[in-house]
Amino acid sequence: MILKKTLKEIVKSQKDNLSKYDFGIKREILNDITINKNFALVISGIRRCGKSTLLIQLMKELPNFYYMNFEDTRLLSFDNSDFQKLDEIYIKEYGESEYYFLDEIQNIQQWEIFVRSRLDQGKKFVITGSNASLLSKELGTKLTGRHLRYELFPFSYREMLQFLNKDSNIASFDYYLKNGGFPEFLKLENEQILQELFNDIVLRDIVARYGIRESKLIIELGIYLLTNVGKEFSFNNLKKIFHAGSINTIISFISYFEESYLLFTISRFSYSLKKQLVNPKKVYSIDNGLTRANSISFSADHGRMLENLVFQELKRRNKKIFYFKENGECDFVIKEKEKITLAIQVCYELNENNMKREFDGLIEALIKFNLNEGLILTYDDEDEVKYENKKIIIKPVWKWI
Repeated sequence: MILKKTLKEIVKSQKDNLSKYDFGIKREILNDITINKNFALVISGIRRCGKSTLLIQLMKELPNFYYMNFEDTRLLSFDNSDFQKLDEIYIKEYGESEYYFLDEIQNIQQWEIFVRSRLDQGKKFVITGSNASLLSKELGTKLTGRHLRYELFPFSYREMLQFLNKDSNIASFDYYLKNGGFPEFLKLENEQILQELFNDIVLRDIVARYGIRESKLIIELGIYLLTNVGKEFSFNNLKKIFHAGSINTIISFISYFEESYLLFTISRFSYSLKKQLVNPKKVYSIDNGLTRANSISFSADHGRMLENLVFQELKRRNKKIFYFKENGECDFVIKEKEKITLAIQVCYELNENNMKREFDGLIEALIKFNLNEGLILTYDDEDEVKYENKKIIIKPVWKWI
């Protein structure tokens, strides 16, 4: 519980500080968003990717709105019973409004009860959160069928170009490939920003939130996975490497990384769900700059940096992603409904030494899924060839994105 007087001061200071915010560049996701009185609009994503700025971009078009950022340390004692006080302060200080913008809402227990009650009164909500699981848990109770979910990522290549006023070319792509898309880092280019971000996610969003005692283990596991982006892993092998008490510990820790948007895993494609579950998985990260700043050898492997970037773009496009491996291997196959519709191979540079391997892995996937053409994404190679009666489009990643 928090005193009404204190809450009033926080509301006023937060509202006043909004005018000092940099509106930044227009995020691409804005084109997809419409605030609707029948649904709570939920925006989730990793810390520091620009969720608060996106809220401000949505708010600036409105004459009146209510706003609260629950990351404010002065709100540590705020609980569900204080929402009524908050409403009273809003109405008294700013008059009636139908719009609520609530930032990092997952910090408050049972927030969904308040949101549902106001939705039933015709109010409109935009909510952000940094933890996919906690948001899903609440959204799946009181807000089932009453919310629309969007995921925000660090800047895309296109957004980075606009943010830094760069042209689209191989030089700017090389910069993005290495540095990623976190706005604060792009401004200052201080790797400590990305190292502190990693620590905040692990220690605040995971260790503190889930009451984990083995903080050293989860930090080491996180760094190991960042270092091995693009590679296969099995839960059992990770258990042995880190001498964890059980496989369930490893499974839980990796799920926490995914829920906080730090890392993602994809399965080897199989029509058998059981095989998908037991086969090795591959791991990818949210951002190349974050990975490079917190891993040991990632920046030296340009091929994996490129593959990770392609994964990020596919994820940003909301694709259902698998990898394919039988006799050969294809980096990504995309599933739409119940059908594989696209096969993608990623290769930093095609040459005589690797061309047959890269082509054969892609062709095997094309034959398996009855596709007529496939895509090979490279750093700067561009071509179009016929190979075993299949059309192979070779394209630089920077042009593809």
